[in-house]
Amino acid sequence: MTQASLPIDRLAGQLSGHGTVVTTVSPATGQPLARLGQSTAADVHNAFVRARKAQQEWSTRSPRARAKIFLALHDLVLANNELIDIVQAETGKSRNSALEETLDIAGAALYFGRHAPKFLAPRRRAGAIPLATRTRELRQPKGVVAIISPWNYPLSLGAGDVVPALLAGNAVVHKPDTQTTLTALRARELFIEAGLPGELWQIVVGEPADLSAPMIDNADHICFTGSSNAGRGIAQAAAQRLIGCTLELGGKNPMLVLDDADLDKAAAGAVRACFSTTGQLCLSIERMYVAERILPQFMDKFVAKTRELTLGQGPGFDYDIGTLTLQRQFDRVTAHVEDARAKGARVLCGGKPRSDLGPWFYEPTVLTDVTPEMVLCAEETFGPVVSVYPFRDEDEAIALANDTEYGLNASIWTRDTAHGRRLAERIRCGTVNINEGYGSAYASNDAPMGGMKASGQGRRHGEYGLLEYTELQTVASQHVIGFDPLPGISIATNARLLTIMYKMMKLLRIK
Repeated sequence: MTQASLPIDRLAGQLSGHGTVVTTVSPATGQPLARLGQSTAADVHNAFVRARKAQQEWSTRSPRARAKIFLALHDLVLANNELIDIVQAETGKSRNSALEETLDIAGAALYFGRHAPKFLAPRRRAGAIPLATRTRELRQPKGVVAIISPWNYPLSLGAGDVVPALLAGNAVVHKPDTQTTLTALRARELFIEAGLPGELWQIVVGEPADLSAPMIDNADHICFTGSSNAGRGIAQAAAQRLIGCTLELGGKNPMLVLDDADLDKAAAGAVRACFSTTGQLCLSIERMYVAERILPQFMDKFVAKTRELTLGQGPGFDYDIGTLTLQRQFDRVTAHVEDARAKGARVLCGGKPRSDLGPWFYEPTVLTDVTPEMVLCAEETFGPVVSVYPFRDEDEAIALANDTEYGLNASIWTRDTAHGRRLAERIRCGTVNINEGYGSAYASNDAPMGGMKASGQGRRHGEYGLLEYTELQTVASQHVIGFDPLPGISIATNARLLTIMYKMMKLLRIK
């Protein structure tokens, strides 16, 4: 599908913002893509009013009734190639990477659609007095959730968070990155086609500096994906209002290649882990630590496979990697590589822009001899760049992997998976993949995904990823006997009876 055949004007026309009009551009060509009316603070406030009104009825529906919509959404997403086209048009990523996003959303809709009723069901808890106290734990929706999502994975990290928030009984006010607003609008159309009341998902558009405050001021919970610095500011603002926040932030993710690894598989896996979506993935590998004994053989294979990667654009599957999405991202990648080169790093492959293909294309780049005074040694590059370092023993490798403020994702390659699991427990990351770069953990929808340290708090996916959007409530009822002494029994006698009862509870293993 060509850009001219995309429903750009129809989608942009759904926005009701009263702010200035901005024009996004196609990353692949640099040409104008869409004209979008930005939202004002008043527009954000009104969006919350509409969402809160719709949420009152939505929260009365049973989780099973809500889930039917998302089971239908699964089928609609898989049947919609236009959604993939729009993701490509706004991000410039390859067709295969855009497909991965649609599969991710379909998988999330199916998983939560099947399991949310069970996760949200009331749970019996042990009462204060055996038999006499009956206690249940309930999950109530937060209310209206503010979701602020990034440009790099507009479906997975936008609509993917909308799914559990809605299923938990909330409404959503969503601020996608302006560059990828069309993706959010098209996804919303599919949600509505599946049966979602449209007012439950409000979309506002604008710069974070203008809209973050009104979003946080009106929200009952915040979900943010972006940089660690921005996440810290959101966490502070949420704390002032005593509301919760779910944050997935930056990463400088390590890969460990042990001396018993299958080098062919490790090299192929490393290429995908480093350069998928042109390295613009929070989970991408940017630091690679390789056992000294196998370093020469591994590097020969890894560099050769990296050089085989093809860059391109368009709706076909005939190329591997697309373009960087934004000018500022292109500038950052270029600056990191040039700084490292000027300070003595060796570029084994790549290291150059490809202006012949488009304004922000950059070759997959492998560096060695990277030292701490180089910017890319510790800072997140968020592009198709990886640094490779040797290690002498596994203790050193673990220490190097943990030597960062971040803790989002890590990867270990070894033929001994049991040993790999033991090493994984020593790495301070929210997810660790063995013999895979990032997909094993992320695509396991039943398992929580998120970061430690400066990489965030809270989790998406799994039971935790749904219950993030609920409030706990305990309802306990008392039967037959209570906490006051029975008629005719003194307070002192009642105290002795209670003490005996608590002793018996231990002997009988009650509670």
